[in-house]
Amino acid sequence: MTFYAQIARYYDAENTDKDDDIPFYLELAEENPGPILDIACGTGREVFPLARAGHTIDGIDIEPAMLERAEAVLDREPKLRKKVKLYQGDVRKDNALPQNHYGLTIVPYNGMMHFHSQEDQLAVLRNLRRWTKDGGLLVLDLPNAGDVYGTEDTDALIFERTFLEPETGHLVMQQSVSMLDRTAQILRVTWIYDEITGDGTLKRTFAPLTLYYYFYSEMRLLLAAAGFEVEEVYGGLDYSDYADGCARMVIFARAV
Repeated sequence: MTFYAQIARYYDAENTDKDDDIPFYLELAEENPGPILDIACGTGREVFPLARAGHTIDGIDIEPAMLERAEAVLDREPKLRKKVKLYQGDVRKDNALPQNHYGLTIVPYNGMMHFHSQEDQLAVLRNLRRWTKDGGLLVLDLPNAGDVYGTEDTDALIFERTFLEPETGHLVMQQSVSMLDRTAQILRVTWIYDEITGDGTLKRTFAPLTLYYYFYSEMRLLLAAAGFEVEEVYGGLDYSDYADGCARMVIFARAV
């Protein structure tokens, strides 16, 4: 079972407080006309606020379990179907998405980190270029690898949060343990979900995930090879400077 198949039913509940990027993408949607494409859209965390604001947006994700939850939102809000199309597919490969179509393509919060090899990274970015209009904007929201590399390693079990799983009302305690391979630029993290079931027993789910850290110079070369030109890089969604110590690496790149 894939990571997102394991945690799909937890995803929305554990991310209820992750909405700080929504105003950012709403602003960009106003500034960049044309349909929007959301890469690794999952359950539609960005898709539905943008659609409710009147924007036409397509989302693509590889995991059916996540898209099922997005489809459930469309069932509850059928008017959104005029604005939203959801695709199940692998963004490393050709699929049914229209070419030279999107004025704004977004890869929100850490989405590019799921691609670990240079071959896969280029395949993704070249597809994004095919789907993005000439002159269209690509936005990548990633962590600042330099900031992460400066942190001290720990193999401790870290408590993340508690939340209620909405379908059952069960209390879930989320923890994590991780290991950073600085040479390979790989983070291996195991998310642990301890769910207290209705009869008081504990159900534990282990969900391992591997993520890749990009450096800015590396990403510039990858984007150039795929047909994009970096326009700006910021240290956060507030358009702060990309500088030593910033937490994020938010890249704006134009399709050329």
